[in-house]
Amino acid sequence: MFTQRQTLAGTEPTDPAPADEPTHPVDESRPRGRILLFGIQHVLVMAATPISAIFLMSATLRLDPALTVKLLSAAFVLSGIGSLIQSLGPWKFGPRLPFVMLPGGAPLILFIAIAEQHGLRTATGAVILTAAFYFVVLPVFSRLLAFFPSLVIGTMIVIVGVNLVKVGAVLVTGRPGQPGFADPTNLMLGMATIGFTVVFYLLFTGVLRQLAVMLGLLAGTALAAVLGSIHTAGITEGGLLNVPQPMPFGSPQFNLLAAVPLMLYSLASMAEATGQTVINAQAVGKTIDQRTDVPKTIRGDALTSLAGGFFGLPLMVTSGENIGIVRVTGVRSRFVTAAAGVVLIVIGFLAPVARAISVIPSAVIGGTAMVVFAVITVLGVQMLGRSDLDKHTNTFISAVALALGLLPILIPGVYAGFSPNLRILLESGVAVGAFVAAVLNILFHHVRPGIAARFAAGPRTESSR
Repeated sequence: MFTQRQTLAGTEPTDPAPADEPTHPVDESRPRGRILLFGIQHVLVMAATPISAIFLMSATLRLDPALTVKLLSAAFVLSGIGSLIQSLGPWKFGPRLPFVMLPGGAPLILFIAIAEQHGLRTATGAVILTAAFYFVVLPVFSRLLAFFPSLVIGTMIVIVGVNLVKVGAVLVTGRPGQPGFADPTNLMLGMATIGFTVVFYLLFTGVLRQLAVMLGLLAGTALAAVLGSIHTAGITEGGLLNVPQPMPFGSPQFNLLAAVPLMLYSLASMAEATGQTVINAQAVGKTIDQRTDVPKTIRGDALTSLAGGFFGLPLMVTSGENIGIVRVTGVRSRFVTAAAGVVLIVIGFLAPVARAISVIPSAVIGGTAMVVFAVITVLGVQMLGRSDLDKHTNTFISAVALALGLLPILIPGVYAGFSPNLRILLESGVAVGAFVAAVLNILFHHVRPGIAARFAAGPRTESSR
């Protein structure tokens, strides 16, 4: 039986694989107890994302509490299903890498904007149309992956990491200009959580060291309880079970024009999924074929988003957060994130568990997130280090892409004067950085050498014609 060697350039036949070939760490099935424990660690670090996303959506659109509970249940269940798809990789969906899927971020903001302008039924229709758009555009996008070498991907990952660190920092500090910004107690909780994580990682070995992120979060939560920063009012109220409600806003309405902003964002999302797939594979030490594995990630995003749209959710995307956890803990098995997916589904149905997780202070979660997200930035730097940056051309390409990609992240609202549809793309630092890096890479490494060769050859003589 012949195997295939997967490379970034393509797939080549190799010699027959030996029967006793060792299992790659990403495919290792550890003892169930450990897998579950590591899966819970992923969930604790990331559970705040669906909670905050749904609470923000509920507050902005003035949804009633009962509907909010249904949406929160759906967010956890769909996050779990998406994580299972990406981690286990059934058929052509999911790259079989340790991924977790979550709502939130730019897709949530776009969903809210569409809902405010056209109504919730149109917003859910826009999500469904965009999910279908993924499948239509994907064959063309797959052919463009050759123009995304490690120089482009590494630059994009650095931008992703910096953006995520900022997201984690805002959870600690709050937003500038708003009440409670840079509250000393919150700053202390965030820094203490980081300190706890460092201490656990320094002192412990083996499994406990791999759980340093979760232990640091739990220690930060305990400190918050001592300081009186945890509010448990209402945690025991309500029933035992939540059940996601299909079409909670009524039948979706399909308005192609209203869906354009989300469709434009989906292009940036596919570029981000490309970077996350590559960096995830690097984090676990697995060689992949971008042309086949990246589309699997995007199909997983599309399928989960399609299902989520029928449950009133914004687009679901693969999370870069868990890549940092994989790198910090050293646990590379995709069955850990599959276990996290199961835990997320259980949480979605168990109302008391979701309520208990929601009391963890945002400053504690932010402190944990800053460490995990900073690791992603370092992974991007490592990838750039393998991109011949000693060549001035590559340094120039990365520098220009970083400058333009980081601009909307470091200075929010810089493109406020532009049209809404154009602003959607310009305000996505990841999309801008990836686009600029890819275009400059093509110009300098594909177009310019050809032009230089023509000039070097000089005009053809009559005898050569």
